[in-house]
Amino acid sequence: MRRGQGLVCLFSRPTLSPSPGKVSLLGGRGANMAARWCLWCVSATVAVALLVCGVPSASAQRKKEMVLSEKVSQLMEWTNKRPVIRMNGDKFRRLVKAPPRNYSVIVMFTALQLHRQCVVCKQADEEFQILANSWRYSSAFTNRIFFAMVDFDEGSDVFQMLNMNSAPTFINFPAKGKPKRGDTYELQVRGFSAEQIARWIADRTDVNIRVIRPPNYAGPLMLGLLLAIIGGLVYLRRSNMEFLFNKTGWAFAALCFVLAMTSGQMWNHIRGPPYAHKNPHTGHVNYIHGSSQAQFVAETHIVLLFNGGVTLGMVLLCEAATSDMDIGKRKIMCVAGIGLVVLFFSWMLSIFRSKYHGYPYSFLMS
Repeated sequence: MRRGQGLVCLFSRPTLSPSPGKVSLLGGRGANMAARWCLWCVSATVAVALLVCGVPSASAQRKKEMVLSEKVSQLMEWTNKRPVIRMNGDKFRRLVKAPPRNYSVIVMFTALQLHRQCVVCKQADEEFQILANSWRYSSAFTNRIFFAMVDFDEGSDVFQMLNMNSAPTFINFPAKGKPKRGDTYELQVRGFSAEQIARWIADRTDVNIRVIRPPNYAGPLMLGLLLAIIGGLVYLRRSNMEFLFNKTGWAFAALCFVLAMTSGQMWNHIRGPPYAHKNPHTGHVNYIHGSSQAQFVAETHIVLLFNGGVTLGMVLLCEAATSDMDIGKRKIMCVAGIGLVVLFFSWMLSIFRSKYHGYPYSFLMS
């Protein structure tokens, strides 16, 4: 065997010789040619594969960019007309659910039709409109985030698709991926004020929105009216200012302030919770929130009433013990005071038990 025949096993197989009945192996030169031929075939195959696979990929990328550009342009056009975009099922699936998407969409699922009788939905819609307008007309406005709304009567299929059975509900659909647990706004805990929703959006999207509310002249007018009444009373009694030193009057004013603060009025002012909650299926209205982390406005009014009843009972007991009235009237005052304290404190404890589940103690009617 000649030199170079050692390469035959790697690059060639035995071939039939031109002479019949004889088999010869390729020599060193033939082996080199076979190796070059194999390398050329492999290179050509790889080039053709890259060419065939690369052309559709580039075309698909261009198509994807065109679709994304059309979606963003459409959303920007609608946002310029109305900051909160109304969507039905088709628009929601095409612009919010379907890729590609490089923007986030904050969607409010609501039921604003009159026959739905959703008072909370109307209040939440007002705050949502304020927030969307603040973003639309701010200097930092971009196409990173859009605001949309799906009404149950216009997109019931969307509610079914998301297994949603309550309104209003706020969900952030991020630019990438599906919504996570934190992308659903905790309405019962935070309330639906525009400022609270803006903080939640900043936490989920890193977009900070400065809420700008339209001017409200009711507060200054009421303050001016109160000051005018106080000034008028002082002017009429300018010859006798002893009422300013009336301990009972100041004690009553201080008591009203304390009752308002302990009932949760300041919490309502900060969080902006709904007045009550109506179950859309049963129609039952809840005035007491079932969680210890939140409350309704009606709940604070009830607590204020119960605290006032307990306070009135304690005042009657103190008067019965210290006044100079006859014994009969003092007994009546004492019984009335005890009754008020027992009754209203029992009701107060029942509210506490309904919010703090598992609380073991009760008192009479609680």
